[in-house]
Amino acid sequence: MRKEKQYKPTASKSLGDNNSGKSLPEPVAYIAWYRSTMDLLRSEPMQLVHLIIPVESAYRSISYLGDLGLFQFKDLNSEKSPFQRTYAAQIKRCGEMARKLRFFQEQMTKAGFSTSARSARSSDVDLDNLEVKLGELEAELIEINANNENLQRTYNELLEYRLVLQKAGDFFYSAQSIATSQRREVEIQHLGEGSIDSPLLLEREMITDPSKQVKLGSVSGLVPRQNSMAFEKILFRATRGNVFLKQSLIEGPVIDPVSGEKADKNVFVVFYTGERAKNKIMKICEAFGANRYPFMEDLGKQYQTITEVSGRISELKTTIDFGLVHRSNLLQTIGYQFEQWNLLVKKEKSIYHTLNMLSIDVTKKCLVAEGWCPVFATNQIQNALQQATADSNSQIGAIFQVLHTKELPPTYFRTNKFTSAFQEIVDAYGIAKYQEANPGVYTIVTFPFLFAVMFGDWGHGICLLLATLYFIIREKKFSSQKLGDITEMIFGGRYVILMMAIFSIYTGLIYNEFFSVPFELFGPSAYGCRDPSCRDATTVGLIKVRATYPFGVDLKWHGSRSELPFLNSLKMKMSILLGVSQMNLGTILSYYNAKSFGNYLNIWHQFVPQMIFLNSLFGYLSLLIIVKWCTGSQADLYHVMIYMFLSPTDNLGENQLFVGQKFLQLVLLLLALVAVPWMLFPKPFLLKKQHQERHQGQSYAVLHNSDDPLEMERDHDSHSHEEFEFNEIFVHQLIHTIEFVLGAVSNTASYLRLWALSLAHSELSSVFYDKVLLLAWGFKNVVILIVGIIVFIFATVGVLLVMETLSAFLHALRLHWVEFQNKFYEGNGYKFYPFSFALLSEEL
Repeated sequence: MRKEKQYKPTASKSLGDNNSGKSLPEPVAYIAWYRSTMDLLRSEPMQLVHLIIPVESAYRSISYLGDLGLFQFKDLNSEKSPFQRTYAAQIKRCGEMARKLRFFQEQMTKAGFSTSARSARSSDVDLDNLEVKLGELEAELIEINANNENLQRTYNELLEYRLVLQKAGDFFYSAQSIATSQRREVEIQHLGEGSIDSPLLLEREMITDPSKQVKLGSVSGLVPRQNSMAFEKILFRATRGNVFLKQSLIEGPVIDPVSGEKADKNVFVVFYTGERAKNKIMKICEAFGANRYPFMEDLGKQYQTITEVSGRISELKTTIDFGLVHRSNLLQTIGYQFEQWNLLVKKEKSIYHTLNMLSIDVTKKCLVAEGWCPVFATNQIQNALQQATADSNSQIGAIFQVLHTKELPPTYFRTNKFTSAFQEIVDAYGIAKYQEANPGVYTIVTFPFLFAVMFGDWGHGICLLLATLYFIIREKKFSSQKLGDITEMIFGGRYVILMMAIFSIYTGLIYNEFFSVPFELFGPSAYGCRDPSCRDATTVGLIKVRATYPFGVDLKWHGSRSELPFLNSLKMKMSILLGVSQMNLGTILSYYNAKSFGNYLNIWHQFVPQMIFLNSLFGYLSLLIIVKWCTGSQADLYHVMIYMFLSPTDNLGENQLFVGQKFLQLVLLLLALVAVPWMLFPKPFLLKKQHQERHQGQSYAVLHNSDDPLEMERDHDSHSHEEFEFNEIFVHQLIHTIEFVLGAVSNTASYLRLWALSLAHSELSSVFYDKVLLLAWGFKNVVILIVGIIVFIFATVGVLLVMETLSAFLHALRLHWVEFQNKFYEGNGYKFYPFSFALLSEEL
């Protein structure tokens, strides 16, 4: 291991990236922010690169590329096991250091210490010395823990021993005298009996000879309180009742010396006779986890022992406290530098892991690497390699060579802290194929807007905005902390929630709802009372007295008899317009995908008929909605669309909205019917024709250009095995056609969830306001009013700001994944994962 100076990469083009350290002037920062957002429109051009690196500069080269973070290495030793690779010993060495660091982290966690974030900024650490230091610290910490554990165990044993001396001394002599008298009575009763089953404490000859009488023995200690009853029963049965047991409760829990956990225990003393009974008692004590301690029969020795034990406890307490202080100081020293050490070990291990992915040249003097990098990073990578060569004092520089390949490159979008969360929403569905149109940039607008359509209340939007601003203002603090799963998820999507809140305020102003209460924000209402009494103002007593309300829904609609039919019609038609618009956007993006990949068959035989079919039906429905809004017609659009298919030649009558509508419907119906076979039949036959032409052309080219008969035979065999599965292609196209035709209907209907959830949110908010807040206000009681306000706040936060937010979020997510992205987005690519030290620091 060696001490390396950190390479400082030059500034890349991604000025708005999360890793950009230097702050820009405010106008330049806004321009960079806009450019980095627009970079989401397309993935960065990638290139496959071949590197030849001298052995003496390989370590620094990989280290500098890790600092740069713009090169993804390919594993050229995939056939080798980890133990067969060149730098397996170095990785094992780093793994041992990582194990020691994990041990330190566990110890700090148990002790309640946290690591210092400041330590990760410094890099002035020699890794060879670090390995030695980690070994010394581990040995010292293990020794401290072992000594502390032994001292603590001895301390707990002495505490229990003192309890036994104190508790058992109160009843020892009385219990001994009782046991002796009971023993004599039993001996007298069974003196003349010779039954084998009768308990015998003493032999007959011992009774007749007083010199052979045996004194009572005792066993004392502590037993867990939950086992005390079973302990007593087993003792009685095992000794046939020839024991005397006395127990005493201990107030408060006692720390067990063996397990180190607190437990409720009882002090016990068991009196017995005979070695056989003693052995049984010992085994039973071990089985029940009872700790045994000796007891002095002499009262003077008992007091003397208690005094000695108390003095020993005091000495041990002082020694243990000193050891804990020393351990705490050691852990604090480790915690201050832990993040720095952990990052350096991870960097070292990642460098050698990357070096193991490189192949060694036959001369064993250079390493060969292959990998992907963005085109814009070419100069930065070359500069890093040149800097590594100069710092290593190598006589030979690294060779950078671009390879031409047909392999699909990884997908790389330059994101910043604002756009990254929206890109993650798209990536959760699937990673974009290289150079595929990225829906992420459109998701920045469409996702929060569709959410806001379902969550339209500017009061609730302000609540979301305030909660989000809290995370944004304290962004630096939260980013340096380890958060919980839910908090980390909310913090990561703070800018998504910010956009959702802003759009919710906008749609709430359109709906004119503030916690379901309307306001005259943009001027007076366009409606007035029909008569001065205005008794029936909420039903039919309103007339239009001035121009239309300037912005949004007129407040007089709220509470009127026509409120629900009016809002239902408005939101349902608006949902259809938004859905058809977004589906058209997805279909248009399929055109740019086909054009980017040069697939003109998809343009003429997929994009064109899809646009015709979609807009002949649902585009026409959207046109009817707009015309009806503009003209104020009373035509029934359901009737128009149904009879457009069932009776296209019938007169429209009062359902006619404009001149020439009948002829237009016939033309659109004919175009929709033509678009279906147009999507189905031409593409499979044209693909078969192209395959035949390409196959014949390649055969002629091989015969004309090749002079080697073996090569001609190989080419001929390879082309002869290329079979065009027409049936498979046709079935696939049939499925795709049916999916689009049925999906056009189901997806349009799916957008009606915008109307349904918006209505549900509005009605829930109205119920909470009318049935909780206003009802509590009507009682004219302060206590009931306070309770009503509390219930209203909890209901608003719990149901409307949490559950409804999550529900609207998931429905907006479904509309983007299923109804929008399935029109153009394949999502079968793979992400660009460069070798980057910045990613390591984010994982810590």
